[in-house]
Amino acid sequence: MKKSIEAFNRSTWYLQVILGLVGLAVAVALAIPLSWLVEILWGYVLQLVTIVFRWISSWMPAGKLFSWKAVFDAVPKIVERLPLTLGLTIAGAFFGLILALVFAVVKINRVRILYPIQAVFVSFLRGTPILVQLMLTYYGIPLFLRYLNGEFGLDWNINEIPPAIFAITAFAFNEAAYMSETIRAAIQAVDTGEIEAARSLGMTSAQVYRRVIIPNAAVIATPSLINSLIGLTKGTSLAFSAGIVEMYAQAQILSGADYRYFERYISVALVYWVISILIEYIDRSVENHMAIKAPEVTDISGIGGDR
Repeated sequence: MKKSIEAFNRSTWYLQVILGLVGLAVAVALAIPLSWLVEILWGYVLQLVTIVFRWISSWMPAGKLFSWKAVFDAVPKIVERLPLTLGLTIAGAFFGLILALVFAVVKINRVRILYPIQAVFVSFLRGTPILVQLMLTYYGIPLFLRYLNGEFGLDWNINEIPPAIFAITAFAFNEAAYMSETIRAAIQAVDTGEIEAARSLGMTSAQVYRRVIIPNAAVIATPSLINSLIGLTKGTSLAFSAGIVEMYAQAQILSGADYRYFERYISVALVYWVISILIEYIDRSVENHMAIKAPEVTDISGIGGDR
């Protein structure tokens, strides 16, 4: 296995790209049957959650002013929208991380043309509310596509674009603006001695970034990036403004039926809280896995006898 990895690292860049595309195709081919399995397992999990919370709600009092029964009774219906919330979170974080890495590299290297554009772009994204950015993408992207249809005679059907695309775009750019500063600081915190040692071995700039800078910067940036992921998970509640029925929108729909707004908001708050706790647990596991353990100290005072 180790020899295979070394051979892959010594291969030319275009061979690595070809092997990467082949691996991606295999992963997609395997993901198609796995999606059916995940859907079946999620159905069983949802049934179990429904049974448990219906049993809990049956023991709860249903008062006129406040009803604990309404709180727990709404949780299964809110959890039904959990896959959509997680999908928005994962997609926004994935594309945001890629954009953040590009922004950070542009800022560090002070690319002549791209650096001013990046600076203005990041300043705008950090200086405006994410809800405003969501509305700009929701109305701006269709407007831009209509312009392209009229200018170049294209036939893009704008009405078939899922609203989730607009939400993911807004979340990705917003996350990229904040994560880029975290990644920039982490990259600049890497020991320059390791970078110079890698360059002295004949590594190219791309190899130095891939083999030295990024692995070391990942250790530094992981806690802050996980915090950003928790914030993004909670920020997906704004997607209802774009017509997406995720967990928060589901809570609003349920509360509109019986006017138990306070109880439904407690329900959705509990679900978000549990998700944040799970992400924090994953964060601690990742940090423990990535932590560099100190070498054991060996007592050599008795070696060689007295002198």
